[in-house]
Amino acid sequence: MRSALRHSRAALAVALCTAVCGCSAIDDDEPARTETARVVRVVDGDTIRVELPSGEEAVRYIGIDTPESVKPGSPVECFARRASAFNERLVRGEKVRLVRDVEERDRYGRLLAYVYRARDGLFVNAELVRRGYATVATFPPNVAHEDEFRRLAGKARLSGRGLWGKCEGAG
Repeated sequence: MRSALRHSRAALAVALCTAVCGCSAIDDDEPARTETARVVRVVDGDTIRVELPSGEEAVRYIGIDTPESVKPGSPVECFARRASAFNERLVRGEKVRLVRDVEERDRYGRLLAYVYRARDGLFVNAELVRRGYATVATFPPNVAHEDEFRRLAGKARLSGRGLWGKCEGAG
């Protein structure tokens, strides 16, 4: 009880400081962990291009993987076109909120993010897994939603949703 009260008081102090003096508990030298952008193109099931104030960027969804549809030298994998089309229905032309985890970029230079549709808060990464368009792909230290993704993938697999019911050897 005392611990909860202390945490509540600390949260109230931060909120008051921010409201009264404009100060923040976040160091201004730290890069923003969240930003809003407009989706300008859906690359495939787990990658989009967005327009940020700094310019256009490729964004790779954290924690999930969809079948390959545009990997050079590789055949289009089972359910890849459907995963891309579903991602397109979710985010094409939408404003999205990009939330980073620990590592900001992958080895290809793409921004890594959990993606939320701005108009309704839909967690796009999770929706792709829940509906069976994506599997879990964890790359530590970016693991903030790993348990949630594993739970959603398990349910999708058990119900034969999406790629789980269409692709031999999925997951």
